[in-house]
Amino acid sequence: MAGGSSQPGRTVTARALAVLFAFDEDHSHLSLSEIARRAGLPLTTAHRIVGELEQAQALERLEDGVYVVGRRMWQLGLLAPTHRELRESSLPFMEDLYAATGENVHLAVREGTSALYVERLHGRRSVPLVSRAGVRLPLHATGVGKVLLAHAPADVVREVLAQPERITGHTITEAGRLQRELAAVRRNGYASTAEEMTLGTCSVAVPVRGSGGEVGAALGVVGTTTRRGLLALLPALRVAAAAITRATGEPPRPAS
Repeated sequence: MAGGSSQPGRTVTARALAVLFAFDEDHSHLSLSEIARRAGLPLTTAHRIVGELEQAQALERLEDGVYVVGRRMWQLGLLAPTHRELRESSLPFMEDLYAATGENVHLAVREGTSALYVERLHGRRSVPLVSRAGVRLPLHATGVGKVLLAHAPADVVREVLAQPERITGHTITEAGRLQRELAAVRRNGYASTAEEMTLGTCSVAVPVRGSGGEVGAALGVVGTTTRRGLLALLPALRVAAAAITRATGEPPRPAS
């Protein structure tokens, strides 16, 4: 089997998964050579596996020759029960919040040291953002992320604060300042950001709690810095978060 001698013990399944896992939010369009390099496979092996995945509609080849994740993988991802149930239960309340504000509405959960966006609602009046369902963004630079980080285990907080990435000139990267912000999030029950993830935007977010008070998700809105009064949306955010908790029973437990 191609590549077997250079990577002994690597099964066919492991190689196919390596090809699929070569794609992420920063690498959504890959050439065959890029797939091979990121998967750690010989080009001939990658070519064979990619061809099989393309036939199965797990990958799709575009006109310019690059590959993207295919329709079947997207459909499979929608079957993940925890996030699907959370998304479906939350959507009516997120839609109400969007109708009332016209701003981007986000729902996120923590996965490791990232905020995983479960759903995003937006419209023509909403400011363009990098976030969308399925994308992971840094915990320390987003409103929903700060809420999740404020309630994360101590080892997760230490890992994030050890080397936070500066994304814009406004991103807070000083560990002491971040710790004070997280304490304020726990004390006040909300987080806010100003141009820390994307220039020209600000956000406010609140926790979605379980019946025992634990935080399993975060709900937030994002608008432009020229639009004042996002903090005035806190009552509506809190009502929506409480409604989501009642609808879901329990938000998902964060992935370590």
